[in-house]
Amino acid sequence: MRFMQWKRFFKVVCMLAFFGILFFGAQRLLVPKYQEGIREGSMVEEFYKEQNKDFDVVFVGNCEVYSTYSPVVLWEEYGIHSYIRGSAEQYMPQTYYLTKETLKYDTPKVIVFNVLSLLYDEARTETYNRMTMDGMKNSSLKYDCIRASMMEDETLESYVFPILRFHTRWKDIDRTDIEHFLKKDPVTHNGYYMRVDTKGVEFLPDAKPLADPAFPEKSMEYLDGIRQLCEENGISLLLVKAPSVYPYWYEEWDENVCRYADEHNLHYISLLDHAEEIGIDYQTDTFDGGIHMNLSGAEKCSYFLGAKLQEIYDVPNRRGEEELETIWKEKIQRYYDDIAAQRELYGIE
Repeated sequence: MRFMQWKRFFKVVCMLAFFGILFFGAQRLLVPKYQEGIREGSMVEEFYKEQNKDFDVVFVGNCEVYSTYSPVVLWEEYGIHSYIRGSAEQYMPQTYYLTKETLKYDTPKVIVFNVLSLLYDEARTETYNRMTMDGMKNSSLKYDCIRASMMEDETLESYVFPILRFHTRWKDIDRTDIEHFLKKDPVTHNGYYMRVDTKGVEFLPDAKPLADPAFPEKSMEYLDGIRQLCEENGISLLLVKAPSVYPYWYEEWDENVCRYADEHNLHYISLLDHAEEIGIDYQTDTFDGGIHMNLSGAEKCSYFLGAKLQEIYDVPNRRGEEELETIWKEKIQRYYDDIAAQRELYGIE
């Protein structure tokens, strides 16, 4: 009798395992892979695959942060072990929770926060929410991030089980979904999203008058949260504005950041103010008309900021550490292979 009970129990377990595999397999197939076209949706999850998460510098923020700095340059020139936890239109609640999550893996010496993110206090589209939060590893922090970020017509359940959102996508399954069912190719270089093509500034719209120069209250609350996380963990917080001509960075916004930095004894570096010193040319160093840096612009910014990180915070030069040298040798090779492949794609000599 006992044998029959165990036999039935074993059958039930096998059936549950079978349907579980079927469910999660279908979910894996249906969720977008972000390997072609809009690839930014793969950024957040790439962090978890890093072999050595003992980063001395971690960047957080929106698209300006992942297009402006090259961790490969920071390593080659300064021996700085760094990572960029950026994502497209990263909203302030997401920046806070990604920062908090990072501290589960690492206590960096410096966290670099991109101040343009202060404009994005609340989610505007589900698409950008998905591109950040679907890539987060399941944890209580992810669920807190979802609750703080999702819009009224979104549900926590659809993030916990993305198949509830993408169940109708079976009509759009293509070669990419099949090829990357088990393993996705990296799309960044330690979080840096490389673009080698060039599109200079052709037209610059007039700046509209500011109705209210203050940053959203919610944004400032989350910035306070990031600052407190840094203080509690002995981490220096650096505020940075990337060089760009659009969206227009108002003097009033700059003054607000300066005031906040002074009040809390933080450093603020506006690369807009140092563009000439850095050597930024908005005709050759941007790929989209002055909004984001291309490869040459990002490398120039990295040379400049790397020197500041070591000058202000004494960030260590870790070249010579055997494990990191091995890891970065492979990363550097892929970086230059990617440069060559993109140049061929765009017909750049």
